[in-house]
Amino acid sequence: MPRYSHILFDLDGTLIDSAPAILASFRDAFARAGLTPVIPIDDSIIGPPLTETLQLLAGSTDAALIDRLADGFKASYDTEGYKATAPYAGVGEMLASLKAAGLSLAIATNKRIHPTRLILDHLGWLGHFDHIYALDLFSPRLPHKAAMIGRLLADHEIPVATSIYIGDRSEDGESADANQLPFLAATWGYGSIAPEEMPPHWRAVGTPDAMLAALLAD
Repeated sequence: MPRYSHILFDLDGTLIDSAPAILASFRDAFARAGLTPVIPIDDSIIGPPLTETLQLLAGSTDAALIDRLADGFKASYDTEGYKATAPYAGVGEMLASLKAAGLSLAIATNKRIHPTRLILDHLGWLGHFDHIYALDLFSPRLPHKAAMIGRLLADHEIPVATSIYIGDRSEDGESADANQLPFLAATWGYGSIAPEEMPPHWRAVGTPDAMLAALLAD
C-alpha cells in the first residue's frame, strides 16, 4: 500500500494554471473602478487570498475601496472568467489514478470556495475530492492556510502519519510544516519555490507523472 492514504492539494499553480483568468479579472476590476494598480498585474501576484492581493495592487487597505474592487473581480471571475482556467498537462490523469488507487484526496486552497467549486466542476474533477476547503468556507474566515489545513485534518479525523500536502509556494510548505505534514513541491507551476532554496525535508517534483509515482510508492 502507498505510504500516504490522504493527499491534500493546493489548487492554483499546483493543479491548475489559473493565472490568465485571474489576471484578466483583476484588470477588469480596476478598469470597472476607473483605477490604476500601483504594481503590475502579473504572475507574481497569484496565490494569496483575494483581499490581500487587492490591497497590494491598490496600495490601500481602505475597506470601501477593497470591497468595490472585490465586487468587480467577482463579477468578472465568477461568471465567465473562471472558465479560462486550464489544468496542467497530466494533472487530470494523475488525480484519476490516485482516486482509482483508493486514496482520499482533498483541496486546501487560498482561493474562495465558490470559484473553487465552479472550476472543479468545470474540469470534471469534483468527484475526485472527498473534502474541499477554503479560507472563506467558515465564518469567521480562517486566518491563513496553516489553520485551514489543521481544521481539515481535525474535522475529518485525518491522521497526520498517513497524510501529505502538495503545493507550489513557500507558504504551502510552511503550512505543511505547521501541521507536521510532509510536503511535496510541484515545480511545474508558477510558484515561488526553487528546489535549491527548499529546506532539506521538502521534496521537489517536476512533473505530474513523477508526482504520481512518488505518491504511489511504498
